[in-house]
Amino acid sequence: MNSRQRKTLAALYEKPTRRDLKWSAIESLLLALGAEFREGRGARVRFFLKGMILTLDRPHPRPIAGAGLVERIREFLEATGTRP
Repeated sequence: MNSRQRKTLAALYEKPTRRDLKWSAIESLLLALGAEFREGRGARVRFFLKGMILTLDRPHPRPIAGAGLVERIREFLEATGTRP
């Protein structure tokens, strides 16, 4: 994991929940953690990590993750034992 990915991981755990994280940075972090990535229909994506599955819709039209999406990703990372 590079420094940008470590910063993204720390940002995911910030309180209050961030609303300005770039989707590309989150995707890069999950892949660096070893998650397997699968495209679904439309904006749907799935990440598989340590036996857990996270199904999300990519943010659009802007590629910025809102607070709800950030919280779902944080819960997924917590469930897999990933901490900053």
